[in-house]
Amino acid sequence: YLIVLFFFFQAEDGIRDAQESRGLGDVYKRQVHGDCKMTVKPLVRVKKIKKRTNSFTRFQCEDYGGRIRPSWRKPHGIDNRMRRKFRGNKPLVAIGYGTNKKARHVIPNGFRKFLITNLHDLELLLTNNRTFCGEIAHNISARKRAQIIKRAAELNVRLTNAGGRVKFDEKKAENK
Repeated sequence: YLIVLFFFFQAEDGIRDAQESRGLGDVYKRQVHGDCKMTVKPLVRVKKIKKRTNSFTRFQCEDYGGRIRPSWRKPHGIDNRMRRKFRGNKPLVAIGYGTNKKARHVIPNGFRKFLITNLHDLELLLTNNRTFCGEIAHNISARKRAQIIKRAAELNVRLTNAGGRVKFDEKKAENK
């Protein structure tokens, strides 16, 4: 006897997720844009290679229980074993850990971010809409935000936070 079983794993809402999660970068994945019929794709998609994922910490920060913050400081002491790169010590920050220049500042959707504070800033992205995507500043009002989103759709510029505060304010207006 031959028994064949098929299992279909679905998300809670019943839709299969064709693209697996990429961690924190999911914020930029599959964005919904206002009136834009076709989403802009990045000009060049560069694979970002992380040479080191855990952060560099300050020398002996773990020995002082919160009195010394772990943020990186270069050791300067004349006898400091970390500065002298003795075996068994933490690594020092070095240029070799740097990211590829083409992949530097690239967010998971393949674009670089450009902060938009007014409509004029959006016009600057017109020629670079395949390299940069816009991010509306946090202190922009809902009215200006709606204007920026509408203009971005006309210029075919991608926004990272297009559905931010506008939908919330539209719901608020419907309830009144």
